[in-house]
Amino acid sequence: MRIITDSAADFTHEELNRHHISCVYTQVMFGAETFTAEHPLTEDVFWTRLLAGENAKTSQPSPEAFLQAFRAAREAGEDVLCICISSALSGTMQSARIAASMLEDEHIHIVDSMTGAAGQKLLVLAACKLRDEGRLIAREIVQRLENLRSRVRLFASLDTLDNLARSGRIPRAVASLGTLAQLKPLVEVTRDGRIALCGKSLGRRRAIDALAKRIAAMKIDPAHPIIPLYSYQKDNALALLRKLKEHGVSVNEALLSALGPSISPHIGPNAYGVAFVAAE
Repeated sequence: MRIITDSAADFTHEELNRHHISCVYTQVMFGAETFTAEHPLTEDVFWTRLLAGENAKTSQPSPEAFLQAFRAAREAGEDVLCICISSALSGTMQSARIAASMLEDEHIHIVDSMTGAAGQKLLVLAACKLRDEGRLIAREIVQRLENLRSRVRLFASLDTLDNLARSGRIPRAVASLGTLAQLKPLVEVTRDGRIALCGKSLGRRRAIDALAKRIAAMKIDPAHPIIPLYSYQKDNALALLRKLKEHGVSVNEALLSALGPSISPHIGPNAYGVAFVAAE
């Protein structure tokens, strides 16, 4: 079985190789210049250009990109399990479904993660674990993932909501709530796979404390990792992990997941948060 995801899951190349995952990449554009899997964009170059004031845009992977990945798996005799970023946040799922419809192959299975970034990564890692145990066929793993995704939680704090509003991920009226100086928005990925404002705090320290209290108040399933995330600099994320530890929630710093160019244009720098699976 070949597990395929898109670059919104923010796996590093080392992680993709270690877990035997194939990745289809979002296109990132700076003006007329487009970066793809064949013409990659490193995080260092991405942030240098973004922080210098260049406007970055993203475009979902094409159906052809998924078609190539699906064909390669099927020609190797492998079933396909493709896990994509939330269909409420991107047209990536649509591209994957178009590709699957072109092949009309019952051995190709597509799952809407209903989340993104570290939340999507959690689902992909769960799929890898089930695959490696070797007891379930692809269709059964799909059922497990569709049950699990309703328990995936992702909470984060951002510097601003402007990037999300500019890309249409949240209404501009919601973004206007965070325009006061030093007011830091707290966001979550909702059950229907959208990004929503779930609070706001005056200043970074209060935002970290509020986020830690919100997470610590929830029952977390220990069978799955807690994945911390950050954009650009990890200082805020590390401060959150220290605060979570004060509240009795231990998070492995080695699992820190950097938001890459697929997600960061919509989030901006200095975001931080965690994704985890809530207990049943």
